[in-house]
Amino acid sequence: MTVTTHRDLRLGVLGFGLRGSIARTAHRPGAGSRVIALAEHDAAARAEADKAFPGALITADHREVIESPHVNAVVVLTPDHTHADLACLALKAGKPVFVEKPLDISIERCDELLRTAYETGSRLYVGHNMRHMPVVRLMRDIITRGEIGQVKSVWVRHFVGSGGDFYFKDWHAERRYTNGLLLQKASHDLDVLHWLANGYTRQVQAFGDLMVYGDNPHRRAPGEPKHADWHNEDGNWPPHTQRGLNPDIDVEDVSVVNLRLDNGVLAAYQQCHFTPDYWRNYTVIGDAGRLENFGDGPGAVVKVWNSRRSAYRERADAEYPVPDAEDDGHGGADPLLVDEFLRFAREGGVTDTSPVAARMAVAAGVRATESLRTGGMPREVQGLDPELVSYFESGQDPLARLEVRPA
Repeated sequence: MTVTTHRDLRLGVLGFGLRGSIARTAHRPGAGSRVIALAEHDAAARAEADKAFPGALITADHREVIESPHVNAVVVLTPDHTHADLACLALKAGKPVFVEKPLDISIERCDELLRTAYETGSRLYVGHNMRHMPVVRLMRDIITRGEIGQVKSVWVRHFVGSGGDFYFKDWHAERRYTNGLLLQKASHDLDVLHWLANGYTRQVQAFGDLMVYGDNPHRRAPGEPKHADWHNEDGNWPPHTQRGLNPDIDVEDVSVVNLRLDNGVLAAYQQCHFTPDYWRNYTVIGDAGRLENFGDGPGAVVKVWNSRRSAYRERADAEYPVPDAEDDGHGGADPLLVDEFLRFAREGGVTDTSPVAARMAVAAGVRATESLRTGGMPREVQGLDPELVSYFESGQDPLARLEVRPA
């Protein structure tokens, strides 16, 4: 293994699957950070990592990465159900940790992870990259300026045109690894919804079903790897033409969710994998107007209606183009996410992403999933220990931890 002597933050990465793009983005030799060690159980992925990070330690054993004295910070990019276990080990080793969203697939595991960060004083960062997406930041700025007044309701429609490629051809399709797509997929939107509305879900009710891929018989045999053409932007449409699906599929692919937040805001989230297009539409209604985004990437626009009553007006009272960004992952959000993590790992301080908010997004997703699997029965979403809330909202300041710790 090559050990650098300059001031790059030396990163150890766990996992090199689809979100291995985060590791590639964070590998900036001579420009502040570099990957020096990576653990991955899949041999083919290890071979790819060996090419991507010359001189790095590439291993199948996560302990070699976490325990390495040369690693300054750990980046967890493994499947969802492993996040808490691996992140807790790294935190206990005294390393700052980046955890890809969702934090984990149960509320209890999330709370264990936050408690471990609190007790060790090691820095915890969560990869909710949509908080850095230009369209989301633009909507939040409009709301913060008061252009639509006080937020009263938020509606989110998520059109998942490539769901058959990304979520039903590997472990994402199985409850034991994800719990459901209201965690793996919707945790993004639940976090953004909470951020725009400035509140957290307290009650949730949902319906959902496995409507799109449940009866598709074209599945791989157990142990058979994904097909070479598993993702095809020009093909795989309509959904019933998908081939090489995961052998086991038991997560819902269509869902509708109703939420009541702790500040009285009423919200709704809808996710559908029948759709041919892939984007998110947010409508935020305040007591003095509403906003809506049309598109969520380069070329998109956020429109605001707030001057008077009328029938539908295509020409809004204000129209804000979504700022251009180099689309290197999620509309340019991934590089900004990595920038914030690197700064936080080095210096600490408050971040735009929030471990508390990440936990509350999981809590809302867990309870919504329970609701849709029990005939739509409403569920209560419990809050987080105020001691932990105070610690993380302070920017994980060790002095704040000492101040709130009981004698």
